[in-house]
This record gives sequence, C-alpha cells and structure tokens, in this order.
Amino acid sequence: MDVSHPTLDLKSAKSHSLDGKRVVLCVTGSIAAVETVKLARELIRHGAEVQGVMSEAARSIIHPWALEYATGRKAITEITGCVEHVAYCGQRKDAYDLLLIAPCTANTIGKIASGIDDTPVTTFATTAIGSKTPIIIVPAMHGSMYGHPIVRENMKKLEGLGITFIMPKMEEGAAKMPSIEEIVLNVERALSKSPLKGRKVLITSGPNFEPIDPIRVLTSRSTGRMGQELALEAFRRGADVTVVHRSKIGVPGVRDVFADGFEEMRKAVLEELKGGYDIYISAAAISDFTVEAAPEKLSSSGPVDIKLIPAEKLLDRVRHDYPGLFIVAFKAESVGEDELINRAIAALKRSRPNIVVANRFGGVRNPEYNDVYIVEADGKVKHASGKKSQVAVSIMDAVSEHFK
Repeated sequence: MDVSHPTLDLKSAKSHSLDGKRVVLCVTGSIAAVETVKLARELIRHGAEVQGVMSEAARSIIHPWALEYATGRKAITEITGCVEHVAYCGQRKDAYDLLLIAPCTANTIGKIASGIDDTPVTTFATTAIGSKTPIIIVPAMHGSMYGHPIVRENMKKLEGLGITFIMPKMEEGAAKMPSIEEIVLNVERALSKSPLKGRKVLITSGPNFEPIDPIRVLTSRSTGRMGQELALEAFRRGADVTVVHRSKIGVPGVRDVFADGFEEMRKAVLEELKGGYDIYISAAAISDFTVEAAPEKLSSSGPVDIKLIPAEKLLDRVRHDYPGLFIVAFKAESVGEDELINRAIAALKRSRPNIVVANRFGGVRNPEYNDVYIVEADGKVKHASGKKSQVAVSIMDAVSEHFK
C-alpha cells in the first residue's frame, strides 16, 4: 500500500516561500543535532522537500529514524552504489537546490576546507562545491573551539568559495545554533529568485516619541510590527535591508538605525538615502506634530496647554530630493473603506509615491493582523488581509512587480 509519510501533511502549512525547493539537510556530531527534527519540519512547513544526511558521529546523538520522521524520507547514513552524493548534489538537472549543514562541527568545517571526504556529510559537501550548489553552514561547538584561529581561518576559506555561514549565538560558553526561524529565513534568502535580490531597501518602522517634558511623550498606537515583517520579507527576497526605528529586528544581515523622534528619523532617513537606495518604504507612524518640550516635568495639578507644531512631511522631502526613488507610503485613517481608498488616491497625487498602503484604524483589533488596500499609481487596487507577515508578502509582491 502506497501511503505518504504523515510528516508531509505539514507541507506549506505556514507559507509557500519554499514551494518547489529541495534541501539536503546534513547533520554532524554536535549535541545541537537534537534541534534538526524541528528544523527539518519547519523547512517543510514553508514548502521545502528535505533529504537528511548524517555522519556517523551524528548517529551517536540522534537516531536516523528521528531524521526520517522529521523529513518523511529515509536518512542517508552512508555512500553506497547509488552514489547518493552525485544523485543529490552533482551536476544533474534533478539535483537538489541547496546543501544545508546544521549543525556543523569544527571537525567537519576543517575537513571540508581541506577537501577531506571521510563521512557522508563531507562527501556531499565536496560534491556540492564542485557542482556550485549553494551551501549554508551553521556552526555549533564549544566556545573555545569556535575561537580557535584555524577554525576561523577555515571558515574564511570556505566563505571565499561562496559558502554562506549563519553565525552561532554565544551562550554559556558555547557557540550554539541560532534560532530555527533565523536558519529558515536564510534558506529562503539563499533560494530566492526575486527581482529584489541585491536591491537596497530602506524602511521606516514603528512610532515616533516626541517629548512633552523630561518624562512624558506624544506618540501613536503603532507597534512597529508591520515594518518588521516588511523588513524580514525584503531580506527573505535577497534585498539589502536597513530599518530606521527605535527597536531591533534581531536578524544578522538586517541593519538597524535608531531613531526615537521625528527629527532623529528625518536626519537618519535623509542621511541613509545618500548611500543610494532603490526602494524607500515609509511604514512608520511618523509624527505629524512636534512639541515645544518643557525643560522640567509639567505639574499635574491644573490644566496644561501643549503647543503642537506641524512637522515637515518627510515623504514629500524624500520625493523632492530623490525623484527616481521607488516609494511605498502608508496611510492610516479612521474612515470607511471607500473614503480610505479615495484618500490613498489623493495621497498618490499629492506626494507622488509609487504605492500607497492604506489601512482603516480600528478595522482589525488583533495587533498580529492587518487589513489593507494596496493602491498603485496606475490605478490598481488590491485588498490584502491576514497576519501581518502575510500582508507583508502581498505588499512586497506588488513592489517586486515593478522590478521585473
């Protein structure tokens, strides 16, 4: 009876970002091998087909059945007459798309750098290097081993061959594997065929905080989550991403520039744009007003007058200074849907962005979700609703169409 493995029921359960992509997941003898079951299944949840390969040392940490359970395919534990390394990573039309070694020990890094093939993992790696199959290595080892100059030299040598390293997190004296989410994100980036690959993207995100006095501030209800999801989606598609905000994305490769208030954000954006960007996404709730801040805490014993000073329209300044820049503007209003779209169209005419993303404030109560209209300069209007990560995909799809 031909029955598919139950693990495959998870395929594309979270997204379709890796649909049609095939990944060889190589596991070596680090204790972090216990994380590979979760890693394999997460790759599958995003649409990938995963084939496990194990060194003998890895089999002393987890049983091959665990990897078979995780991938829905029998793990490769030796090179046989089927010449598995050539079948999966050779110069063949049906070869897999990516070789991911996670976790990777110092020993395996050294062997790959020296061209030594004495385990299934190192043999797969040598074959992949020779056939120019993309390779990602995720080191995991004791901190003193990671700090060994020859280990670092071997890593640099492999980077020189085009191999990508996802650097470990240093905790408790050990170089531990980064989060599963970070690894999957980098796999998505490595396999992306998006027209945004290599493009420079500047994103503003989150609220501004304008001081009223040394303690109190004027701000908005923005969480910054939409900007964060847009940054991750742009990174996923291969873009070079910088985010101006008061938070931190926390993903190596996404650059954070701190800005608390309007003036800091204005200066940061205009300074960044001097470096030459392809796309500017103004997702932040940039202050419409600044305040003449009191030098001392205002008394709460009576009425207080606060003078609001209209702030410069940063979007207008950016369009004036960079007429060829592709701009995505955001517009939040507390009006009905028809009027929301009309105001987005008016914003297109007034400030001349390429796209306006309009959302009705209060339309969605859950901060993890959003409901927007993507309004383009040519009159196209698209409705996108769901988790903010899903809405970010729709927005970046619209942007990508202009760079094909």
